[in-house]
Amino acid sequence: MIISRKYPADFHQLEKVLCRQKPDRPVLFEYFVNGDLISYVNDESFDSMDNRNDQIRAIIQFFHKTGYDYATIPSRYFNAFSFENTEHEKKSTVSLNEGSAITDRKSFKLYHWPNPEQGDFELLDNLALELPEGMKFIVSAPGGVLENVIDLVGFERICFMIYEDEELTGRIFDEVGSRLLRFYEICSALNSVGALIVNDDWGFKTQTMLSPDMLRQFVFPWHKKIVEAIHGNGKYAILHSCGNLADVIDDIVDDMKYDAKHSFEDNIFPVEQAWQLWHDRIAIMGGIDMDFLVRSEPDKIKERCQRMLKLTGSRAYALGSGNSIPAYVPIENYLAMIETINQ
Repeated sequence: MIISRKYPADFHQLEKVLCRQKPDRPVLFEYFVNGDLISYVNDESFDSMDNRNDQIRAIIQFFHKTGYDYATIPSRYFNAFSFENTEHEKKSTVSLNEGSAITDRKSFKLYHWPNPEQGDFELLDNLALELPEGMKFIVSAPGGVLENVIDLVGFERICFMIYEDEELTGRIFDEVGSRLLRFYEICSALNSVGALIVNDDWGFKTQTMLSPDMLRQFVFPWHKKIVEAIHGNGKYAILHSCGNLADVIDDIVDDMKYDAKHSFEDNIFPVEQAWQLWHDRIAIMGGIDMDFLVRSEPDKIKERCQRMLKLTGSRAYALGSGNSIPAYVPIENYLAMIETINQ
């Protein structure tokens, strides 16, 4: 199948969405896609590439061919730091209690904290020369504040630790948060980067993972600093966070001041409702439910996307999935979604 974009790349159109305005034409947004899809679109095996420069070039080519105004580059492609942990089970899903490199004050003191300035950040500016005219990079981090703390401590243990050793809990969050803040300070200063995704899952289907007050105490202050750093460098901050966040939407908008919210699920809060409620306060990104994308026929996907574009008029909205495009999303279903704009 021949894939071609309808509109020339223009990051300013995405900027209009992030500013809660109406772009001149519909805009696409996706967090990340899988290697098989990149290979299909580019007609070249992505997984066989062992050179990260070639991988980034392939990602750029994919996003340009399929109609995006940017290319998303996860931090691993420029060797950014990560939080080392104990070995996890090699399964498709693992318990939130897996790992647990930090269990008490002793293991906290012994833990080797990474250098947040580790990474080939200049690689992005160098490869920006290969970005098609009008495109920018969007960068995401090596996990979020809460995600990394849970990964290091374990979910059940951090819940107990909050009550048993509040001071230690705060110190762990501060060690993680300060390093992620520095990462975003560095990346948002790069000329090639137009926006940044702050990826940190906060919720389950029915509620937040920690209570809203706990999030406000340990997690949100670091997100506020991260957004301030991104805005201070004249860039946009997109929150990617899964789960039911209805109880903290005011924090996201009014306190942390995120420009956009990404990750929506029909079983929690359909994107149509989210846009109607919140688009005057924060841009809504993606939202075409993952289960719907996997199970539906292409014509049904096109119909829903068309309805969403008609509902929003693309004001404060960019079309895309509710989360990302992993390998289990049928390629023809993904193409049906983006064809709504490219046809």
